Amino acid sequence: MDYKGAGVDIDAGNETVRRIRGLARSTFTSGVLSDVGSFGGLFRLDVSRFREPVLVSSADGVGTKLKVAFLAGRHDTVGVDLVNHCVNDILVQGAEPLFFLDYLSTGRLSPEVAESVVGGMAAACRDNGCALLGGETAEMPGFYADGEYDLAGFIVGVVNRERVVSGRGIAVGDVLVGVPSSGLHTNGFSLARRIVFEQLGLTVDSHVEELGGTVGDVLLEPHRSYLSMLQPLLDGGRIKGMAHITGGGMTDNIPRVLPHGTAAVVDRATWEVPPLFGWLARSGRVPVADMMRTFNMGMGLVIVVESECSEQVIEQLAARGGRDSRVIGRVVAGERPAVSYVNVE
Repeated sequence: MDYKGAGVDIDAGNETVRRIRGLARSTFTSGVLSDVGSFGGLFRLDVSRFREPVLVSSADGVGTKLKVAFLAGRHDTVGVDLVNHCVNDILVQGAEPLFFLDYLSTGRLSPEVAESVVGGMAAACRDNGCALLGGETAEMPGFYADGEYDLAGFIVGVVNRERVVSGRGIAVGDVLVGVPSSGLHTNGFSLARRIVFEQLGLTVDSHVEELGGTVGDVLLEPHRSYLSMLQPLLDGGRIKGMAHITGGGMTDNIPRVLPHGTAAVVDRATWEVPPLFGWLARSGRVPVADMMRTFNMGMGLVIVVESECSEQVIEQLAARGGRDSRVIGRVVAGERPAVSYVNVE
């Protein structure tokens, strides 16, 4: 017996590298010093741009949204999801991305599928000015079902120490500005899939008039990156804190940036929840508290600013693609960081 007979095709791995080499190179920035295939990625930080550079890193995955991609046979969006999620995670601390690495593991390697997945990563890296510096593609027969794979992403960014957005300056009277999401992003899919595919018995090709598209198209809408609209605001020092609304929704993510002695009140009547969330809530009879803690409910990022400058911040966001951003709540005194809601149906 040989290795291929045991389920690992080295030739398929080499073909995958051949296919993705050009995709990765298309993202290289001036700081990249190594080529695709090196044992480690080399990156030179331009320290002349930073008085006191602080590196910011994060790792994440796409979660069970991948199951929808498998059902739809579409693999070009999940790489975008992965990169943008990681970019947003370091952005909320004020960092700009430097480079990104990925881990793709599968039971049987398909060079075509891998190329599609990495193509999405490369496109998102180019859009975010981030180098796809390297990664790992692992073929693990017997570990994953045929046609399935898993993804993880790792990002490193940089910010001047004086520009780190920590939330420490947040005070009672500040306001919460919500920036709209582009759908479910990458969270809540275990619940969404159970409602859509098990309870309603729909398929990815089912058209839902209320949603204006097929189930597959709506659920696979890529996770939005907030980098381009936020970068100009970071230099002004007006942003006191930011929360990326991922797993846990506003309920669990906003308290992560609040200092002790403060809490937040979110007014649900200040924005119109996109139809997708209302449809899921009704179809699955999901309690309101679970909806708020599972999904982003149409707001993928929350920014904390002083009340006096909120209007100007909203105008700047709108000018750079953040249309419909708005004040959705306020910071109040509290025994511990927590979120409460008003005007919740």
